[in-house]
Amino acid sequence: MHEKISLKEKIGYGLGDAASSMFWKIFSMYLLFFYTDVFGLAPAVVGTMFLITRIWDSCFDPIVGILADRTTSKWGKFRPYLLWTAIPFAIIGVLTFYTPDFDEKGKIIYAYITYSLMMMVYSVINVPYASLLGVLSSDRKERTTLSSYRMVFAFGGSLLALWLIEPLVNYFGGNLNSKSGWLITIAVFGVITTIFFWACFLWTKERVQPISDEKSNLKEDLNDLLKNRPWWILLGAGVGALIFNSIRDGAAVYYFKYYVSSSINFDFTLFGTDFHMTPTSIYLVLGQAANIIGVVIATPIANKLGKKNTFLGAMFLAAIFSLIFYLFKNDEIYWILSFQVLISICAGCIFPLIWSMYADSADYSEWKQGRRATGLVFSASSMSQKFGWTIGGAGTGWLLGYYGFQANVAQTTDTQNGIQLMLSVLPAIAAVISVIFIFFYPLNEEKLQIIEDELNNKREK
Repeated sequence: MHEKISLKEKIGYGLGDAASSMFWKIFSMYLLFFYTDVFGLAPAVVGTMFLITRIWDSCFDPIVGILADRTTSKWGKFRPYLLWTAIPFAIIGVLTFYTPDFDEKGKIIYAYITYSLMMMVYSVINVPYASLLGVLSSDRKERTTLSSYRMVFAFGGSLLALWLIEPLVNYFGGNLNSKSGWLITIAVFGVITTIFFWACFLWTKERVQPISDEKSNLKEDLNDLLKNRPWWILLGAGVGALIFNSIRDGAAVYYFKYYVSSSINFDFTLFGTDFHMTPTSIYLVLGQAANIIGVVIATPIANKLGKKNTFLGAMFLAAIFSLIFYLFKNDEIYWILSFQVLISICAGCIFPLIWSMYADSADYSEWKQGRRATGLVFSASSMSQKFGWTIGGAGTGWLLGYYGFQANVAQTTDTQNGIQLMLSVLPAIAAVISVIFIFFYPLNEEKLQIIEDELNNKREK
């Protein structure tokens, strides 16, 4: 019998990714902009920094997973990291957006150090958090539901961050180029993320135990992972999906600042204070709201069509819509916003599916090899996620440099066209790569039911 997961626990699990996603989305959408237009670094320099630091960070993820698998505490293997790392996560996030009074070389060194530390502490808290999905429940449909809660809260956290980031920076600093505005705003988000991580720690419970009490060694765990064909396929599909998202995310602010011509704005009042939303904010907020729609519809569609078919359809449509996006002129704001919604719904569908499929691949490994290394499977999955983000993030900086981008000046026609490609054709290519990989994914619903039943029988014995 499966223990039913309460609504409170589902919400608690979701709050963990709401916290992570606030900083993740701010990094994806605004960090490159911050480094070029506020911090004062060249885009190619930032692109290279993203590549170097994220490659190391991606390799660091499995180390965290291995440590988490071997952690023993009264709170379990993975939950303690939410308690211990929440405050360092917030503090280093603030330091990343601090602009010291250094020369160019000093700023580059500072950026390398703080960004590297930020990505490492992100791994220390996010890898155990992701691994929680594999031990909260052994029921594959319950996992898809938990993954959907996770993604709804993740995109909800991103939505909150993108809704408030520009208004708060402008409120605390006067404009988007304000150093103090960015610093205070990130501090506000740091307080919120700490509270959310602690709530996730308090409201969740680790249930799934390995079928064998025998401790496996690292060589065996790694050997099992290398033999896990479904995991390798998900890795390729995940990298493609993350490149798709990271290129679109990284170029969006530049697209609106230097290409789109529109006077559409939205004003609102919060806690007695007037805030002003630009077209950029509207575009980003609509994208996150549409992501949530995608997450919500993913579970019922996957229950009917299967996870693999739902993933295939969503990424294929995302590629088609992205190609059409290239055709829009700089004054066709309503078409731009409409297709942002369509593309983001498709993108939102895949994330609860892929994390649920990673949990299935952990079951597959235990079923096949007789040993379970949940933390290693999810850390390696997180590694693939960051590797995709690395390629997309570094590529965004390099492409801006290649197309001749210069900060805070009018861009040439070639540069504007390059920025267009980064919102349309280039992400479409990454989406097609993801589709090709997932086409070969071997775990259908019938196979998963067999695996689940056999593992449950072994645990009962």
